[in-house]
Amino acid sequence: MDEHTAVKLDVYEVIGRLANPRRGIQGPHSALTDFLASHNISAADIRQSYNQRLTAAQQQNEAEQRQLERQLQTRLRNLSEEDEALEESEVEEEIQQANARKRKRSTAAATAKAKAKAKAKAKQQGRDVSDEDYDDALYQAKLPVPGQLSNCELCDKRFTVTAYSKTGPDGGLLCTPCGKQMTADEKKAKPKPKKAARGAKRQNYSNLLDGIAQRGAFSLMEMCIKQVANNINDVEGFGDLPGELLHRLSQILCKRRVLTPRTLELFLRSDINTIDIYDAAKLEEEDFKKVFALMPFLEKANFRCAGQLKDSVLEYVMSRESRLKHLTLDSSNLVSEECWRRFFTTCGSQLETIKLSNLDCALNDETVGVIASHCPNLRRLKLTDCWKLTYGCLESIAKMEKLEHLSLDMRHYDSSSTMDDDLESINSLLKARCSNLRTLSLEHFKPLDGSSLAILHDQARQLSKLRISHNENCTDESFANLFVNWANPPVSTVDLSSIRHLEPMFPDGEEDSPTGLASGGFTALMAHSGCKMQKLNISSCRHVSYDAFGEVFGDGQRYEYLKELDVSFHTRVDDYLMGCLFRACPALSKVIAFACFNVVDVKPPANVALIGGLNAHTM
Repeated sequence: MDEHTAVKLDVYEVIGRLANPRRGIQGPHSALTDFLASHNISAADIRQSYNQRLTAAQQQNEAEQRQLERQLQTRLRNLSEEDEALEESEVEEEIQQANARKRKRSTAAATAKAKAKAKAKAKQQGRDVSDEDYDDALYQAKLPVPGQLSNCELCDKRFTVTAYSKTGPDGGLLCTPCGKQMTADEKKAKPKPKKAARGAKRQNYSNLLDGIAQRGAFSLMEMCIKQVANNINDVEGFGDLPGELLHRLSQILCKRRVLTPRTLELFLRSDINTIDIYDAAKLEEEDFKKVFALMPFLEKANFRCAGQLKDSVLEYVMSRESRLKHLTLDSSNLVSEECWRRFFTTCGSQLETIKLSNLDCALNDETVGVIASHCPNLRRLKLTDCWKLTYGCLESIAKMEKLEHLSLDMRHYDSSSTMDDDLESINSLLKARCSNLRTLSLEHFKPLDGSSLAILHDQARQLSKLRISHNENCTDESFANLFVNWANPPVSTVDLSSIRHLEPMFPDGEEDSPTGLASGGFTALMAHSGCKMQKLNISSCRHVSYDAFGEVFGDGQRYEYLKELDVSFHTRVDDYLMGCLFRACPALSKVIAFACFNVVDVKPPANVALIGGLNAHTM
């Protein structure tokens, strides 16, 4: 043991003796004091620190003891309260059961007493009534009325009966909380009806007006096309899509009015020769030039609502080596008369189709003369809603030797003052071109009469489409003469709409030969062309009788190819005739029956779009 260790042991011994006075300190006091002072130790500080630690430990023990006592008292108090509550609930439940048994005994006694009295009274009156009848009557009689007190069937609480109190599962009444809970449970138990997707009803009606009565899913190709149209702003190119799919995409985009200069670029490909834009309202002048610049082999151009197609566009076409053969323009009113004539003079030799519509500022009879002179290969001509045209243009049209398809509309020309001259022009045209025509459409030709129909009967031999509408000079007899023994093959498309008196002088066609298409002409038409007919429009021909419809579409009649039929404003058509029509036409896909007020509750077959009727049925 070294000197340093010995000193430490001595110091600890002294500290122990100072801390415990019972042990005492051996040796002189002065020597101990000197020893402690030499080692810088204070005996008073040591004693004071020891006493403080001892006091703190005692106080902590006392606080812990008091906390344990409080927790024990709290537990004892809670146990006593729970025991008291349990005892009280048991007592209350026993009381309620006793009251229920008492009410049940009293109710049973009263019921038995009332039943005995009722039976005795029935015996006195000589009536024989079963116990079930007594039970039902007594049960109904004992139900409390609004304003009286009753006990809830579920919770047995006392409540005031009201007119809105619910009936429980066993026939008793329920208090307001239990009634609300039962209503909520019933609502949860019922399955929620499936709601149609937003916009589904509108889309169904839109498809119906388009003649689409699709039931079930569309084809994969159609769904893919619509998906592309829905995300057209993210499409960078159509790639090598065939022309049919491009045409369908153009129809969808134009219907949604989203065809813009940006989406137009998707259709501009140098390897195709056809473009169809059915809504060019958002295209500018430069966009039309871009079409002809980026499609050098373009042969067929179809632009509808082309309001911004101006002279500069046609001049750009004339300045290039164009291969344009088929031209369809609508609403191109900004093209001047002089530009039209220069265009037909320059490019007319290669044109085979010209379709112009809704031109109110240009295209008069002189321009039609230029077309006849400089378009020798023209096979199809359609001029509708051209305000400046008169019957004088028919003389120029009669000179077109290769013309096979003719469609004219004279709704904006008033020929009341020169009716005879105009009729002579019409008959001259029919005599000159009728033998070569394959399709003929004459709308709003007011001077046309039976003599014109006689020319058709004598000379027409290749017609597959015939439209004569909005006329009040042709009679039912002249139409019957047209179709009876007609050497022309059966016509696949017939439109004889609105051929009747504009003023209802004879609303039921009582005259000897009704004006317009009536029963005789309708039956002759179906006898001649019904076997091959695909589309028929006889709307507003109100003199066709109920018997004529029954004869045409009755038992034993069959029209295998008829797909579309318009019988609007035929008030005689009813549910029975509509059913006959569906049975006689197995290929039917679209029936238009506006203002057919007797078509009330007919259900069309699958994939048949019925448009109109009093209660039109959708898909």
